Amino acid sequence: MKYSVGFKESVVRKILPPGERSALSVAKELGISYQTVRNWLTLAKNGTLGGTDSGGALSRPVREKFNLLIQSQSIADSEKGLWLREHGLHSEHLTMYEQELREFMENKSTGDKEENRRLRLENKRLTKELQKKEKALAEMAALYTLKKKVEALWGEDEED
Repeated sequence: MKYSVGFKESVVRKILPPGERSALSVAKELGISYQTVRNWLTLAKNGTLGGTDSGGALSRPVREKFNLLIQSQSIADSEKGLWLREHGLHSEHLTMYEQELREFMENKSTGDKEENRRLRLENKRLTKELQKKEKALAEMAALYTLKKKVEALWGEDEED
């Protein structure tokens, strides 16, 4: 059976850090030959594993992958093969979709945390700046009021 580049890369990601699982355990889990997994690992280390995905199953949008995963959970095992064929999928696509979505969500939450931190710091800086400007404005208003009172009491200074 010919495996897609995306599937091969997902298998290699499970073995390399941060996954750091043994090639044998990954091969057994997915029902792939241990030697095939070792070959993919060697190709990945050489940088020759990559390529382009010509199949439509891997180039689907994230939302569609998510919907397919949810649908697949409600299908009985006896009917799953028919359902997969109707949607142009293989069982390994569901595994890849799940892994991709998990990575997507982890990256998104990390990005959101960094964005929130940056926004909090910006908010703090702007709040300090606003307080400083409000203080300066209050001081100027007090000085202007005093000047008007002095002018009203003593009259305008002729030197101005």
